[in-house]
Amino acid sequence: MPVIVETVSAPSAQDRSDLEKIYADAPDWLLPPFADAAELIGQAIARGQLLAGRFNDRLLGAALLEKNEDHWRLSHLCVRKVTRQRGVGRRLVDEATRLAREAGKPLHLAAPRDHLETQALAARLHLPLDPL
Repeated sequence: MPVIVETVSAPSAQDRSDLEKIYADAPDWLLPPFADAAELIGQAIARGQLLAGRFNDRLLGAALLEKNEDHWRLSHLCVRKVTRQRGVGRRLVDEATRLAREAGKPLHLAAPRDHLETQALAARLHLPLDPL
């Protein structure tokens, strides 16, 4: 499944619909500090932080990529439920890692520290875990 990763800066109506579907599948703990998925999507686009995976002209997964002075942070990673376990999330992480490396910055995963699934993901990806 060739997933093309891109920064979403000027989403089409279809892109916005896809992003809403992606984050509609998100667990409740993933959305804070944003009030809801619409706020997350809107602010991420406005800040140029929304990284998304596209396949056959549809967005299947997305994450926020924050570019700080000392390191970059990947957060709010979510893939549509119907597309999970097909490498979309891994492709997003790999591209974020590549971009950070090219910028000479280490990549961190940002998520709630007390969430076991997040801790396991950070360990599997060999990424430091920053609290949200």
